Amino acid sequence: MSAPTIGMTGILDPRRGWQATTCPIAGAIDVVGARSAFLLLREAFYGTTRFDDFAERVGISQPVAAARLRQLVDDGLLVRQPYRDEGQRTRMEYWLTDKGTEFFPVLAALMQWGDRWVQSSRVELRHRDCGRAVHAELRCENDHRVKVDSIDLAVKDN
Repeated sequence: MSAPTIGMTGILDPRRGWQATTCPIAGAIDVVGARSAFLLLREAFYGTTRFDDFAERVGISQPVAAARLRQLVDDGLLVRQPYRDEGQRTRMEYWLTDKGTEFFPVLAALMQWGDRWVQSSRVELRHRDCGRAVHAELRCENDHRVKVDSIDLAVKDN
């Protein structure tokens, strides 16, 4: 008895010039592959902007928070902006860039998957206009819902 096919179809044949050396998944993991980077981005989406709050809410040391936030700034997902509370020294806040904002569907999908398969959450994402739950899903350019077993893996036309 053979295993059911649940993955993508299509073959990228290395003999025809395809190689995984420029894999966008590997590149993305290089940018946000650390657990703390994902959690810092989560906090940025939750509205956290100040360094001490990031470190506390993610539960990481200040040196780790500083290194990860610096990396997220260097990679263009966050931007640093100075602020100063009255009577205090100037400090930095961290805000999402357009590049960082476009990472949100990844976090939403991870949250949805984790809620179903790992640990049920007490929070959910809701559409502000109608109040209904928000779900990450795959859609094609024609706005059709797409399941993994109906996706073909292909080389892009240049």
